Amino acid sequence: MLPPSLILLMSFLPSMLAPTSPGSIFIYLSYANLNLSHVNLARTTEKPLTRRCAPFLESSLLSGNGVVASEEWKTVPDIWRSSAEKYGDKIALVDPYHDPPSTMTYKQLEDAILDFAEGLRVIGVRPYEKLALFADNSCRWLVADQGMMACGAINVVRGSRSSTEELLQIYNHSESVALAVDNPEMFNRIAKLFCSKNSMKFIILLWGEKSGLVSEGEKEVPVYTFMEVIHLGQESRRVLFDSLDNRKHYLYEAIKSDDIATLVYTSGTTGNPKGVMLTHQNLLHQIKNLGDIVPAEVGDRFLSMLPSWHAYERASEYFIFSCGVEQVYTTVRKLKDDLRRYQPHYLISVPLVYETLYSGIQKQISTSSLVRKLVALTFLRASLRYMECRRIYEGKCLTKDQKTPSYLLSTLDWLWARIIATILLPVHLLAKKLVYSKIHSAIGISKAGISGGGSLSSHVDRFFEAIGVTVQNGYGLTETSPVVAARRLSCNIIGSVGHPIKHTEFKIVDSETDEVLPPGSKGILKVRGPQLMKGYYKNPSATNQVLDRDGWLNTGDIGWIVPHHSTGRSRNSSGVIVVDGRAKDTIVLSTGENVEPGEIEEAAMRSSLIHQIVVIGQDKRRLGAVIVPNNEEVLKAARESSIIDPNSSDVSQENVTSLIYKELWTWTSESPFQIGPVLVVNDPFTIDNGLMTPTMKIRRDKVVAKYRDQIENLYK
Repeated sequence: MLPPSLILLMSFLPSMLAPTSPGSIFIYLSYANLNLSHVNLARTTEKPLTRRCAPFLESSLLSGNGVVASEEWKTVPDIWRSSAEKYGDKIALVDPYHDPPSTMTYKQLEDAILDFAEGLRVIGVRPYEKLALFADNSCRWLVADQGMMACGAINVVRGSRSSTEELLQIYNHSESVALAVDNPEMFNRIAKLFCSKNSMKFIILLWGEKSGLVSEGEKEVPVYTFMEVIHLGQESRRVLFDSLDNRKHYLYEAIKSDDIATLVYTSGTTGNPKGVMLTHQNLLHQIKNLGDIVPAEVGDRFLSMLPSWHAYERASEYFIFSCGVEQVYTTVRKLKDDLRRYQPHYLISVPLVYETLYSGIQKQISTSSLVRKLVALTFLRASLRYMECRRIYEGKCLTKDQKTPSYLLSTLDWLWARIIATILLPVHLLAKKLVYSKIHSAIGISKAGISGGGSLSSHVDRFFEAIGVTVQNGYGLTETSPVVAARRLSCNIIGSVGHPIKHTEFKIVDSETDEVLPPGSKGILKVRGPQLMKGYYKNPSATNQVLDRDGWLNTGDIGWIVPHHSTGRSRNSSGVIVVDGRAKDTIVLSTGENVEPGEIEEAAMRSSLIHQIVVIGQDKRRLGAVIVPNNEEVLKAARESSIIDPNSSDVSQENVTSLIYKELWTWTSESPFQIGPVLVVNDPFTIDNGLMTPTMKIRRDKVVAKYRDQIENLYK
């Protein structure tokens, strides 16, 4: 008797062999060249095929087959059984912008994941094989991701906006055997290079139809749509459960917690991306402990707009779906409208999104009538001062000073802050009613915005605090699954990334001696915990550079830990982590002075005239900058300062540079290092032109390389 998966596949052959679009080279394998490993194994050996399963998700299959089924989560896909049992008919996700639009309950989501996993087994996926998943966030991405994990495969993830060369490098380096892509348009873009440089067992289209594929080359590669894989899985599961005999063709094996679940390649801000090996145990640590940061409740609504393959978004999604929430997928373009439309309880995003929201609010204020503008700015100044005083008397300020202040001085400081705050409170409450309530209705986020994946500018942080929108900043790396520290609602210390999450340790070491430094001292951040990666795939030397024998990971970031004080402004801030930038971003001037560019860039970005900035100056006598101006604001400023005629729409490069210089002096004057020569460029740094990573971080080295000649001319 043939295995049920082969019987099922043969039953689908007539429809599979139907011709696709004229000229398409992607056809299903004929019966003659079909992989008959099932038949050969059944006839020539008595050894059954190995079938790896998530031990809690598929416990019904494992029980009675020589494998002990788990009663608790051992792998990431195990969470779906718990969620389906607890929240079965509740809405799990809404995906309004794909065709077709999708809404799925928790039970439907679990079934889809099980069907997709089984469908992968039917089309020939073997345990431990690596499958490339190159697509953007959507409900089908989630099903494909979890289906791959649930069948014992390892997925290799990336977004559609990465370059073809980068995707090919990741595919080949990871030794992937098959490819799931977002849609026909994406595959048509990468097909020529992919088909000429490697082999693929099959291709899966998450969205769209095979008729959208175009001919490239002479290779025959089986192509499946998402729904075809789902239908194959549904039928195979039905056959398995119809008869106990059908299950005897397999050797059942439970996926282990320390097995690799996924390869996530770093964003590549410097050099080629490295493949981070994350285990089920790494990701389960996040799922089980992020509740201390985000107290999500059943029915809470989350808005998702980050790439799902990004470790931050990914771990967050796994966690929130274990809590019974509703997730709505949106896009950067639709975010503003969807915030107002869906009024989410939470938004999980990167600093750039909060900076964009901040800029939009500031623009609305600046374009209001003179009276409205004056009222809004007066209220904002009062609220900012009120919140500053409140932080002082609540003991939630930051300090590097290891010496505890005297009780008398602390009491006087507390008393003065309390008096000023009491005076300002009525103004702040009036501002909430008249101004901030309108902002709240526009941006939703009724509980909290969670910021991670980069440094949150202090002025943006303070602004949202002042208007009553809670923003919790966190910190982590792809190598740490990713969260290692975050601000809690009960201890949301502005300017920090909060305390370490459960089971996580931090220490600060000297960059040269590796000596552990006391709290308050700035040095290299090192972290240890169960969320640390297994290592870099096929790169032991790079692994050994960042992971020592005692399990400490060198984050490459500069930071410090707030000392413990029993009195004073920071008495309730002890132990929080402050991150000051990347060690490798440090600029060493020819004078020998070290400069952290992030602090200067943050200050400069407060100017409405500056859209993007990269501070430069390595091995030079003074700092410089490459700046992308905000042309609309520059034009407005030029008219207001009478540099150009009120009706003119053209500002010379010389005048733009002059206005930028004034802004830099205004906003960075308190920095010990001033920016000298400036290169103003018109093309923004974007993902598409390679000057930003897919996670929206500026690639400093790429910017410097692109403008190398102009930068050299600046210093002549």
